[in-house]
Amino acid sequence: MASTTTKKINDFTDGFGDATERYRAVNEKLLETGKKTANAALDGYEKTISSYVDFRQQLAEATQLDWVTTVVKAQNDFLNEVNAAYISAARDVLK
Repeated sequence: MASTTTKKINDFTDGFGDATERYRAVNEKLLETGKKTANAALDGYEKTISSYVDFRQQLAEATQLDWVTTVVKAQNDFLNEVNAAYISAARDVLK
């Protein structure tokens, strides 16, 4: 009787090991998929900011006022630097 109980306990605990391995595999796939999704979102964000900056520069140049072009260029340079730092930090976290 004791050996039957021990066998049932061993079978039960072995099931936990199998479940743990399946959970670990699913978790790793979710983590990898999350990283790919986050990188895709960062790529989209980066392209959006780049387009926005280019559009602002074109508008500033269309005014044909040097001071407007200069101010917008300075703002765009700042925006590009902040954006590059943000994207770099976010990509480092995703590694």
